[in-house]
Amino acid sequence: MNPLRVVVWGENIHEQQDAAVAAIYPQGMHGAIAEGIRGFLPAAEVSTATLQEPEHGLSAERLATTDVLTWWGHRGHAEVSDEVAERVQRRVLEGMGLIVLHSGHYSKIFKRLMGTTCSLTWRVAGERERLWVCNPGHPIAEGIDRNFELPQEETYGEPFVVPTPDEQVFISWFEGGEVFRSGCCWRRGNGRIFYFQPGHEIYPTYFDRNIRRVIANAVAWARPHGRWVDSCPNAKISPERARLSSPGV
Repeated sequence: MNPLRVVVWGENIHEQQDAAVAAIYPQGMHGAIAEGIRGFLPAAEVSTATLQEPEHGLSAERLATTDVLTWWGHRGHAEVSDEVAERVQRRVLEGMGLIVLHSGHYSKIFKRLMGTTCSLTWRVAGERERLWVCNPGHPIAEGIDRNFELPQEETYGEPFVVPTPDEQVFISWFEGGEVFRSGCCWRRGNGRIFYFQPGHEIYPTYFDRNIRRVIANAVAWARPHGRWVDSCPNAKISPERARLSSPGV
């Protein structure tokens, strides 16, 4: 079997503009996420791409050889070209896995695939978050206890305007009282999608071992299971079949 090929996409704006974020993530959030995946999936081929690269680092050629794409974006959602968003959507429908992280809920690609606004409520107050495992038998929850905590995270709250998940893996409680569907799975076409809420840029969330395990588990779960290529052929009936299906034959 070929090695699992993973591209970790990061917007890479906060790290360049905010000294506090750069101090937490000197290699960028995408670098920390990639490091975590490598730690749990050492046989995988993990590379990174950023918004600032030509075609945002996501050329058709590169996506054609990508099994799973992870996506973190926030300030630069509008800067992602429609062409690249459509390209990613097409690959997901063909079978590429997609892991959407934190504020990626408002990305062009996630909204395209969900078909909704993907809005929610939020508050940056450094509150404690407790993530509860809803589905302990799910592969994404493998190795995770009944719950785990992050000392500080951005608070997200319901309603989360997305289609009902095919599978719910995590639900979060926040110190201020909110609850949020923080780990959700969908299938679109032949591709698997996982949305995972933690990951605000001003907290070191992507160094947390449980967070890294969940993302790596999600990457392994989302790997392609065959490839489907969209087409709309004219399925003409053969003369022999037409003769056999005619009345009186």
